[in-house]
Amino acid sequence: MTDPNPPQTDTPSSNTIAVHAQLDYDLATDASFAFAVAAARTARQHLENETISLDPTLDYTIESYGEAGSHQLIRFDAPVGHITLSYDATAVVHPRSDRSEDLTRTAFGAIPADLLPFVNPSRYCESDTLTALATRLFGGVDPGYATVQAVNDWVGSEILYLPGTTDATTSAVDVLVQRSGVCRDFAHVAISLCRALGIPARYVSGYGIGVEPQDFHGFFEAYLSGDWWLFDPTGMAAVDHLVRIGYGRDAGDASFATFVGQANLTSKIVTVTEQGDPSANPSDPDTATSTA
Repeated sequence: MTDPNPPQTDTPSSNTIAVHAQLDYDLATDASFAFAVAAARTARQHLENETISLDPTLDYTIESYGEAGSHQLIRFDAPVGHITLSYDATAVVHPRSDRSEDLTRTAFGAIPADLLPFVNPSRYCESDTLTALATRLFGGVDPGYATVQAVNDWVGSEILYLPGTTDATTSAVDVLVQRSGVCRDFAHVAISLCRALGIPARYVSGYGIGVEPQDFHGFFEAYLSGDWWLFDPTGMAAVDHLVRIGYGRDAGDASFATFVGQANLTSKIVTVTEQGDPSANPSDPDTATSTA
């Protein structure tokens, strides 16, 4: 497959990351699937050796969506029985870096119209109910990157990473009450607090080096100085070692699987490994990073 968005040449370093996902389903009825497991193809992330396989063999399509059609959905219909989807790719990530102190909050009147959904509340991010909390916690922080970093750090310190304590109905407010959750919950809380402060923020799904237990990973981006900048409040993955899949207002827009029919997920295997020497491109925690 030809990459429509070759990597930028002005980025000084890159990280090469191999990703693998295998999903098994038992189908009690015919079903129609849309999978968001394929790594995105952006100006700062390109793919090598991408393969998709279905067992049994079925016809499938790849449909582009998102900014400049850079994200990919795998779609197919499947009959009653068992199916296995396997996805493999090597992602070469060329992050853009900038000095964090130079990134400022965009005034509301200057936020592009198509980004306004990322300022408004959404299903899992009830930012309209958190304005007082966000202002009390972060109103005194210098506006811009420092504010988002403070939000990110606060979520990482105040929320306990505890699998099994949340489900598909859990929202940011629920997580703030119980103070525990998984990666998507951490992202939802951070997104909600950023939006409550007038900073556009969106959910990003992907793969990450160091995520434990390994799974599809949820993190977020904030819009500052005209670009989207990465943050991971779980602290498990360096942001320049994240492979992006898709994005949305919250996890409801970026599920790894959407289907119509009676299908039961029986197995999910995700592996993410770095290729080459990790010490060749050490992460700088004080540098802002973008891969959008």
